[in-house]
Amino acid sequence: MMRISLINSNVLGILAAVGAAVSFSIIDVTFKFLSQGYPLYQMVFIRSVVALSLLFVIIIPLEGGYKILRTQNIRLHLMRSLAVLFANISFFSGLAVLPLAEAIAISFATPLIVTLLSVLFLKERVGPWRWGAVMVGFSGILVIVKPGLDAFQPYALLPFFGSCGYATLHILTRRAGGSDKAATLSFYPTFAFLVISALAGVVFGHGGWATGTPVLDVVLKPWAWPEGIEWAIFAVAGVSGAIGGYLVGQAYRMCEAGLVAPFEYVAMPLAVVWGVLVFAEWPEPSVWLGSALIIGAGLVSLWRETRTPGPPPRPRPRSSG
Repeated sequence: MMRISLINSNVLGILAAVGAAVSFSIIDVTFKFLSQGYPLYQMVFIRSVVALSLLFVIIIPLEGGYKILRTQNIRLHLMRSLAVLFANISFFSGLAVLPLAEAIAISFATPLIVTLLSVLFLKERVGPWRWGAVMVGFSGILVIVKPGLDAFQPYALLPFFGSCGYATLHILTRRAGGSDKAATLSFYPTFAFLVISALAGVVFGHGGWATGTPVLDVVLKPWAWPEGIEWAIFAVAGVSGAIGGYLVGQAYRMCEAGLVAPFEYVAMPLAVVWGVLVFAEWPEPSVWLGSALIIGAGLVSLWRETRTPGPPPRPRPRSSG
């Protein structure tokens, strides 16, 4: 019975990770579409309003009611919020000055960093199969984007710093997942997004800080009111943010971080799909090969997990608030 329960838990966690990857890929598409006309803080603010509304009206009541927002790990959630804020600012600033494919390729260092940090800080055992899955998945990313020397210019450090921030978020999520529900894990970073983006809007919304430098004006350009269909696009980003935040919290609280990490590579083949459907960018043969490597790595990791006995160690969080 324990064996069946473990397999079901891991499979559900992996499915949650895939669902989160789908949700976050939708956010990437919407933000890419909107970024030419709107500052990052505005996109984050509107997304956070929609996401929090969905959390309060649907997700939190289904998970046990508003009492689940009470936590003994306030300090841990503050650290998670700071990590994801740092990650978003770093990644989207780099995206403004780097080619999209190169920025995404660098950002996919996240699963490698997660796997390493899970060994160092969570004391998880990551065997050769999981290391192999991560490395094969990453090789698929390189096959797809074929990064050249330009990817290693100084601005390339920005999406790498973003990767470090996201990896830290996932490790802290795993740390908090022993006692807090997924809706709780999703609420605190989303609320932090709302507060920080609102403050940024007050400070930068008038546009007086704009410099004409793309990497800075991602944050500094003025607030602009959406029109027509753009409101719907903002709403889609908000709903995707709520669902993705919930699912990624569920994934990292149910499974070892080293198991979940390779499934984040699913976002890359999804980017291919969005490129065809939204931007009419038909992929080259190398993209199909890379996508096969990414998907194959995830399937091998899943197959191996269903054959490995023993429940995953779940670190219990210390009280910090």
